[in-house]
Amino acid sequence: MTERATYATVYLGAQLAPEETQLELDWADDAGDRTDDHEFEVSTDDPREAYLEIQAFDVGEYGHEVLVNGEPLSGFDIPPNDGWQLWTDTVSGVDLREGTNTLAIARDPDSDDAFAVGTVRVHWKESVDGFRSKDPIGE
Repeated sequence: MTERATYATVYLGAQLAPEETQLELDWADDAGDRTDDHEFEVSTDDPREAYLEIQAFDVGEYGHEVLVNGEPLSGFDIPPNDGWQLWTDTVSGVDLREGTNTLAIARDPDSDDAFAVGTVRVHWKESVDGFRSKDPIGE
């Protein structure tokens, strides 16, 4: 079976913060405790080895959640870091499905943490029927 890696890019451009501790960011929309659902497409009915990369800014605490199709990923999702970070997390505890999926970020409402999320890229592998990369020399 031949496989290929593919991905979907989702731009959130969102700040998650309680009103009293918002960051001054001109590129991020205020989302409060949870972003809207952002849609992305999966091109196979059998996505495998899925993971995502999150651009996050100024995360101060553990406890925030990444939601895929309304369900939180298992484990902690975004670790604390001053300034920008690019965090990779496996898509576990939830399933990607063929067609439209949703992605959202939820802030831990028990914290006073204020942070922002830029772009999230969701990766997976899929089978490619009849795919040949190159014919061998001489054939």
